[in-house]
Amino acid sequence: MPDGVKLTEFTSWCQKNITGDEKGQAQIFLDRLFQSFGQPGCLDVGGTAEFRIRKANEDGGGTAFADYVWKPVVLIEMKKRGTDLQKHYRQAFDYWTRLVPNRPRYVVLCNFDEFRVYDFDTDLDTPKDTLALKDLPERWGPLAFLAPGSPKPTFENDREVCHPAGRRLSRRLFPQTRQTRRAATDGAAFHPANARRPLRRRH
Repeated sequence: MPDGVKLTEFTSWCQKNITGDEKGQAQIFLDRLFQSFGQPGCLDVGGTAEFRIRKANEDGGGTAFADYVWKPVVLIEMKKRGTDLQKHYRQAFDYWTRLVPNRPRYVVLCNFDEFRVYDFDTDLDTPKDTLALKDLPERWGPLAFLAPGSPKPTFENDREVCHPAGRRLSRRLFPQTRQTRRAATDGAAFHPANARRPLRRRH
């Protein structure tokens, strides 16, 4: 589990030292980010900065450079502070398609203040979570895969999907709970034996 103290130190360090310069500060930002998750650094885990990617012929060929690739875990694309990350989804997706074999499961777009986290094993279009840098010490779950052993991340979108599904399942399995709530509202005496027959109102 990541250390909340290290994550807090990282966010404080960013506030003091990071101006949001994509070219000049991306690698040191990522290195400190990995260290805050308990890793020795972003290169020490086996990742590569400025990873060379051969562009498709229909895109003109040549070579592009992904900001950071750690196979098979994550592709990270850094953008300058204030950038609308959604506008750069297509670039990250195109890079990811060229990262064979062992494509990274996760793709992260970051502008030094915000992380948009995708899980391309489950959804190619919608980010699983959006995380503000300032919230990282309390809500590091979406980036948990950066920690040693690459543990499974926890995403807010998964909770939003699971909760309604769980409620629907509960209604199918325990339909009598509606009667229970109605009994409490109506003031009728409730007994388990009444769960399957209509409740009598007091007159």
